Amino acid sequence: MAGVVPDVRTIAVISAGPVGRGIAQVAARGGYRTILEDLLPNALRQAESEIRIQFDRAVHSGGLSADAAQGALSRLEFAGTVEDAARQADLVIEAVPEELESKIEIFTLLDKICRPGTILASHLSSISITEISRVTYRARNCVGMRFAEPVEREKKLEIIRGVETDEETLATAVAVGRRMGKETVVIEDMTV
Repeated sequence: MAGVVPDVRTIAVISAGPVGRGIAQVAARGGYRTILEDLLPNALRQAESEIRIQFDRAVHSGGLSADAAQGALSRLEFAGTVEDAARQADLVIEAVPEELESKIEIFTLLDKICRPGTILASHLSSISITEISRVTYRARNCVGMRFAEPVEREKKLEIIRGVETDEETLATAVAVGRRMGKETVVIEDMTV
């Protein structure tokens, strides 16, 4: 994986369900400006509450300093639309339920609103990232990121290379995963 890894500063996470809020938590803890999106205001409020509880537990157990927890919380933002979350992101991680139509709809929208070069990632288990990336004009910048659950506690992260995923995108996803505290492994996409 040669070449220069682009500098990721802002990560948008689409969906504030258990997986999305876990990803947002580890991204903020990893030092990234993190924007967590959900269309449902209650889901965002619940996610914020759960993330605060998780950070409090980590501080009380000695796994995280109070300053580090406060710093992570200060990097966390919330958005009520995909557009507001993804417009400034360097990496967007979609974490909606495992339904091909939903993932394709989100990737189609992200392809239109994200800046050129923004990496689009999907948390998926049985759907092909190659298939999802075909609805975009940036298949080379699409990658799968399969987080072991619960995301805030488990260390494993599989980076899934699509048929067209380029080396720079792959290297960036690996670097981001490691900065999130994950043990990353690269795997090839399932055949489509």
